[in-house]
Amino acid sequence: LEQRFQREVFFLYGSTSKNQREAMVDRFQNDPQAPRIFILSLKAGGVGLNLTRANHVFHFDRWWNPAVENQATDRVFRIGQTRNVQVHKFVSTGTLEERIHELIESKKALSEQVVGTGENWLTELDTDALRNLLLLDRAAVIDDE
Repeated sequence: LEQRFQREVFFLYGSTSKNQREAMVDRFQNDPQAPRIFILSLKAGGVGLNLTRANHVFHFDRWWNPAVENQATDRVFRIGQTRNVQVHKFVSTGTLEERIHELIESKKALSEQVVGTGENWLTELDTDALRNLLLLDRAAVIDDE
């Protein structure tokens, strides 16, 4: 990206030292001349950061647990954010990544049912839905087509 845009780009990953991390975040948040692109690995950038200067979040590497992605997105969507936050999720068709995306969406829908309706939702599931809830079968991770 630095070559493409001929600008400095911040990159935070698991091996970034605490001092480097704090310096990058401080510059990104407070220096008008700082880079406008900040790349973070999902796990390294998922907690303890306030990045309200940003207003676009791109998820390239989907995580099977939607809470991990939500927490990473929440680094931008926090108190102090004055702009609308746009979240972009990239999924390649016909890949394991697509299956992960489907699993995430299924988990979100199930979570909304549980939170929204209490425990009664469980009694409304048919046998197949209950089985799918409790069993991760071959079709969930392998496409036999």
